[in-house]
Amino acid sequence: MSTAGSAVHAEPFEGDDRQYSPTRLSGWLQEVYGPDRIRPEHLSRPQIADLAPRALAVHNDSREVWHANIGPIDTPQLLALHADLREIVESNRQDGNKTKPAALVDAHPGLGKSTAVRAYGCDLFRRQVNLRGDTTPGGARRVPVIYIALSGNTLIRGLNAAICRFYGLPVKGDADTLAERAVDAVLSMKTVAMVIDDIHFLAGSKSNAVRMANQLKYLSNVFPVTLIYVGVGVQERGILHEGFSPRESPLAQFGRRTTALTLLPFQVDDDEGRLQWHQLLKTIEQKLVLAEKYPGMLAEDLSDYLFARSTGHFASLMALVNRGCLRAIRGGHERLDEELMNQVKNDAAAEEARKELEAEIKAGLKTTRPQDPRRRRRSA
Repeated sequence: MSTAGSAVHAEPFEGDDRQYSPTRLSGWLQEVYGPDRIRPEHLSRPQIADLAPRALAVHNDSREVWHANIGPIDTPQLLALHADLREIVESNRQDGNKTKPAALVDAHPGLGKSTAVRAYGCDLFRRQVNLRGDTTPGGARRVPVIYIALSGNTLIRGLNAAICRFYGLPVKGDADTLAERAVDAVLSMKTVAMVIDDIHFLAGSKSNAVRMANQLKYLSNVFPVTLIYVGVGVQERGILHEGFSPRESPLAQFGRRTTALTLLPFQVDDDEGRLQWHQLLKTIEQKLVLAEKYPGMLAEDLSDYLFARSTGHFASLMALVNRGCLRAIRGGHERLDEELMNQVKNDAAAEEARKELEAEIKAGLKTTRPQDPRRRRRSA
């Protein structure tokens, strides 16, 4: 009997991909309590060459999933947003007969606002459980924070169904039935904050601002929690003044109950911004697992290039670096440089703005390098 085929089969390697949806309680708990990933071992090029084919495949697979999941990174923008959210959410200790002020995180796409808000939600969840216990006095699981994301043309019933779906409750019934079911879950599980992502889907145009505001006011009146809305261009739709003219805007209750926050892209118009960009690239660089990575690979040699390619948007930058690392690993290049990165495609918005930024940098009109050498030394 031949044994040639038996040697081919090895123990399956599942990898560290973590497929879950944070819009379900089981998935949200994975995000809140999931273990930190184990950083793959840094091997030199000769060490990689010495690996058996199976061991090489496992090593590369581990590096690829590691690079795809770098973050969140404590940028100044993220830390400032978390401080504002803590102030709003954790001062909302009003009794249930009072409406709690809400927070609206409204920013352009690709700045990492959803990731930043979820990171705050995970932190708040853990702190609440550590302080009050993982079960409520009534014996239910304590769920201090929930996360839902909306889809296009969501109405009141859809909002309530999304909340019920998160808790694992039935989604049959009209809007009022679902609301009662969701409120019971909020109260029994001691939920204190509710993150509602993609709220711009509640209104397709500025003409729907009144309807959208009424839906959100309904939520704040029904649910005794702090609502944290996340969206794109929400204020531009007139939501904070509910479709009233600026002269009439004092009549808008939603704007009085909501604090607008944002995340800004990285900018390099002054030394403070350049230093922040430099520190971000340095942090990312330290996390990369490439055989020929070297100090300054990103923060010095690719600083201007990466800013032009990402336009200072965090998500665009991370997608570019992740794809570059994948190409560097699979092609055996084991480092990031302009020649390799020029082969990497990025999102359409970043690519569209790329030529203008590259022209400004080439002409000396813009630079990512800090101008004050004393401040630069302190950042190193």
